[in-house]
Amino acid sequence: MLEIIEEHGDAIIMISDEAHFHLNGSVNKQNFRYWAAQNPHEVLERPLHSPKVRVWCAVGKVGVIGPYFFEENGITKTVNSARYIDMINNFLEPELRNRMINNQNVWFQQDGATTHTARAAMALVRAMFPDRLISRCGDVPWPPRSPDLSMCDFFLWGYVKSRVHEGKPRTSEELKGDIHKQIGMINQELLERVVANFRERLQTCILQNGHYLSDIIFRIQTA
Repeated sequence: MLEIIEEHGDAIIMISDEAHFHLNGSVNKQNFRYWAAQNPHEVLERPLHSPKVRVWCAVGKVGVIGPYFFEENGITKTVNSARYIDMINNFLEPELRNRMINNQNVWFQQDGATTHTARAAMALVRAMFPDRLISRCGDVPWPPRSPDLSMCDFFLWGYVKSRVHEGKPRTSEELKGDIHKQIGMINQELLERVVANFRERLQTCILQNGHYLSDIIFRIQTA
C-alpha cells in the first residue's frame, strides 16, 4: 500500500465498507477486539429488532462516495453478490463519473466478504479497476482482520454515528437524511488528516512486523 502511494503520486486509494446504523443509536463496530487472559464478560445490550439501515461508503483523499443504502422499496436488505454488483454498476461507477474521477487513477479496496469476492463481483471490479483491485484474491492482497487499516472502520462509521445521533432521529427516513447530511459535511481538511493517519498506520504496521498496534494511540482531530 505504501509503495502504491509512493510510486503513484496521483493514486487515489478508495477504502470501502458497509455498516449497520440502528435507529436506537448503535452501529456495528467490527474493530472492537478484546485481548485478555480471561473473559472480560463484556455485555452490550440493545433492543431486539431495532430498526436499522445498511450503508455502504468509500473513503479517499478525493472525498466520501456515499452513502448508498441497501434497500428495496424502503426496506433494508442484506448485502448479497447481486445487490453489491447493482451498487457498483448503478451507484459507484456513475458517482466516479459525475465527480470526474478518472478510474485509471483509482485503487479500489474491498474487504474479503464473500459478497465482494464472488466470481461475478470480482469480474466486475477487476474490469473497472484493472490491476488496481485491493482485495482478497485481488491484485494487491488486503490483509484479513485489519480494521485498524480501514478508514471506514477507524474513522468514518464512528465519526458519522456520533453526530447523527445527536439529533435523535425518530424514523429510518430521518436517520438516512442525517447520515447524508453528516457525510456531506466532512471537509477536505479532515479527509487529509484521515489519509495521513492511514499512512501512519501502514508505516507502524510495518515497523511492528504486522503485530497488533497495541502500543500506539491514534488520534484524529475532528473538531
